[in-house]
Amino acid sequence: MTAKALCVGINKFANLPQASWLNGCVNDAEDMAAMLLKRPDFGPNDVTVLLEAEATKAKVMAALTKLVKDDAVDHIVFSFSSHGTQVPDKNGDEKVDHVDEAFACYDIDQSGRDWDRNTVIIDDELKTLFASVGKNVLVEVVLDTCHSGTGLRSLDLLPGRRPRFLPPPTPLGIKALEPKSDPKGFQDEVKQIPAATRPVLFAACLAKQVASDAPFGDHYNGAFTYYFLRALKGADKTRADVLEAVGKSLVAADFPQRPQLEAVAKAKDVPFGTRWS
Repeated sequence: MTAKALCVGINKFANLPQASWLNGCVNDAEDMAAMLLKRPDFGPNDVTVLLEAEATKAKVMAALTKLVKDDAVDHIVFSFSSHGTQVPDKNGDEKVDHVDEAFACYDIDQSGRDWDRNTVIIDDELKTLFASVGKNVLVEVVLDTCHSGTGLRSLDLLPGRRPRFLPPPTPLGIKALEPKSDPKGFQDEVKQIPAATRPVLFAACLAKQVASDAPFGDHYNGAFTYYFLRALKGADKTRADVLEAVGKSLVAADFPQRPQLEAVAKAKDVPFGTRWS
């Protein structure tokens, strides 16, 4: 199996005030890369890490598209740690909440009352890209971000903890995007991809919850990434086992977020990095 990975982590943003910056996203990307480089499928030139100013929308999408379009690659890992947000739906596919989930890149910027779609990655863009992979290509996606502040609780605001969510940049933008029901998550988009090419998606939380950025000793991480990497250590566990272990760890540490795994049933019963029959 020829494996390649792209690990993205963004703490600081060119056009956001420091109060909106994060602490653990760069560590997430570097820790994910270090984990992959210990695996036999990945050589020293097989993992690309984009951090901070390197992680503009154009550069992230170009690097990810290059992986997806490379016919020599049959195992792709994409991890992304940053803020999530929402932008108005433009193509009418969001029938319930009328918003698209979006992933904040280093150059996220305002356009009118909303975020500029040229500076955030839209969930529809990822869906289209991942749906284009070949049938025998294993794609694994690890997203440590969130797209709704409706689940914000006092526990998320303990010293050192920050939610990985950015509301729209203006009061009008917030009012326009207030969902009338539970928000649709990127995992719902993944479900629409045919089973033969559907990626394996690990997400930090439910669509209506907040993903936490927090200290673990003197090291900051996303809570999901920290426990995900810890769960992968030791004997091979199935992806379902990893999800269960991460969920238990988050509960034990009083993080009110519940990790998600979206994949075809057979993919849940084999370890991370493994293609199912």
